Amino acid sequence: MDTLKLKERILGLVPDAEFQENKQFPTFILPSAQLHNLAAGLAGDADLAFDFLFCLSGVDMVSYIEIVYHLESTTQRHQMVLKVRVSDREHGSVDSVCDIWRTAEFHEREIYDLLGIRFTNHPDLRRIFLEEGWNGHPLRKDYVDDINIVER
Repeated sequence: MDTLKLKERILGLVPDAEFQENKQFPTFILPSAQLHNLAAGLAGDADLAFDFLFCLSGVDMVSYIEIVYHLESTTQRHQMVLKVRVSDREHGSVDSVCDIWRTAEFHEREIYDLLGIRFTNHPDLRRIFLEEGWNGHPLRKDYVDDINIVER
């Protein structure tokens, strides 16, 4: 499916989504409340068939944290990016997609551990790198570690 058709399909499913065209991947920014339903539709629709989540990351943009999903259809041979912005830095959460793409399970744990975003309905949301008693989230731009002198 080409970028124009993909854009029409996604904006038809989520009219509130914002389309960003870039050189490599068509990108859609969508409301977090619509993430899980769209993800299930992307994976389950035979024409879209996004069956592979090949990268899931979180980025601290200071005023919000962005969760970025890189998706591919291995049968239809198209790719896209979904982005969800979380503005609540203290209690931010997004629906888990590990029931749709199993590979998301550890990526979501990493984002939770290092950025502090919770993933609703995740089957095993706990720290993956840092100790349970660790204070803070090291990939946040406001993180300060006086012992190891990490400054941003």
